[in-house]
Amino acid sequence: MKFASGHEGSLLAGAEIEKQRKDFEGYKDLVRLTPGRWLFPSAYTQYADKIYNFEHKSSDVVIMTYPKCGTTWTQEIIWTMRNNPDLNNPKDQIPLMVRAPFIEADMLVSGEQTEEDFAKNPVSQFFLKTCPDKNWRDGVYLQLSETSEEPRTIKTHLPFSLLSPSLLDTCKVVYVARNPKDVIVSYLHHSRIIKMHGYVGTFEDFVQYFVDDDLLYGPYGSHMKEAWERRDHPNLYMMFYEDMKADPYKAFKQLDVFLGTELTETQLQNIVKYTSFGEMKTRGEKQFPGDSSEHFNVDIMKKDGGFFRKGQSGDWKNKFTPESEAKVDEWIRENMTSFGVNFKYSI
Repeated sequence: MKFASGHEGSLLAGAEIEKQRKDFEGYKDLVRLTPGRWLFPSAYTQYADKIYNFEHKSSDVVIMTYPKCGTTWTQEIIWTMRNNPDLNNPKDQIPLMVRAPFIEADMLVSGEQTEEDFAKNPVSQFFLKTCPDKNWRDGVYLQLSETSEEPRTIKTHLPFSLLSPSLLDTCKVVYVARNPKDVIVSYLHHSRIIKMHGYVGTFEDFVQYFVDDDLLYGPYGSHMKEAWERRDHPNLYMMFYEDMKADPYKAFKQLDVFLGTELTETQLQNIVKYTSFGEMKTRGEKQFPGDSSEHFNVDIMKKDGGFFRKGQSGDWKNKFTPESEAKVDEWIRENMTSFGVNFKYSI
C-alpha cells in the first residue's frame, strides 16, 4: 500500500507480528512504513492521507512529540497560554483531548469500534455537539481537529515526514524532546496500564523493543532527527522536557515569546502553578478515571500509578540494570549524539 507522503506500508506477518501480539496483548494487526520503519496499528492506513493533506491554518500551533515526552503537559500549557491566560475560561473544564485534539488518535481507538464503543467514549458528546453533520466513523479526533475553535492547538506523535509538507510554512510547531531513558520507563508504564497496548513482557524486553525501533510510532532517533534538521526554521520551537522541569517559569517565558502571547508576569506565574504536576494530576484523574477497567488495567494503576505517574526526570535510575543502561547508551550514541543532540539525564 502506498500513501500520499510517499511511504509504502506492509502488514507485519509471521514471527514478527506473533511476537508483538504475545508481548502486547492489545495489538491485532500492525503496519510498517518505509522509509523510516514507522510502526502503527493497521487502522492508520484509513487516516494517513487525510492527516497528510490536513489543511492547517496560520493560527494553528501543532505540538509534536515522540510518545511520553511531556505531551499532555505541553498541551495544557499551550492551550492555557493561548486561551485561558487569566484562568477564568469555563472551557478549561472540557477534556484536554477535545480542547487540543490528538489528530491521529483515531488509529488507536477505531479498528473494530462499534456504535456502542463510540457512545462510551467520553469525547463522543463533544463530537456530536461540534460535528453534528459528520460521521464519527470518518475519524472523531481528526474531525475535532478540523472543527476546533481558533486558535487551534493540535497534538501529534507523528514525525514531520508523515505530516503536511507545508506545515512549518503555514503554522507554528512546538517540538518537545525528552531523554530516551526516561522515555523508556514512562512508555513502559503507559503500555502496561492502557489495554489498547496491554504490554505483559519484561522491562528488558521493552528496552530491546525500543533499541530495535519496534515500538509503536517507530524510531525515536529518526523522529528526533527530522525535527532537529528543521530547528532553524522560524516556525519551529524545540523544547526539552528536562529544561521545562528544571525551571518552568523560564521555559514558559521563552515559549511565550515564540507563541506571541505577550503574557504578564502574573499570568505566567499563575500558569506555572496551574500546570504543575500536582495540579494537573488532580484535574487529569477526572478525565482519565482510574476505575475505567474497560480501557485501563486498574490493578497495575493501583500498584504502580495511573496516567499521571511521577512526572519526574531521572526516574530511569531506579529501573535500569547495568546491562540495559549499556545497551541504551550505545543506542543513544548511534542515534542521537551522532547528529548533535545531548540530553540531560537528571535535574
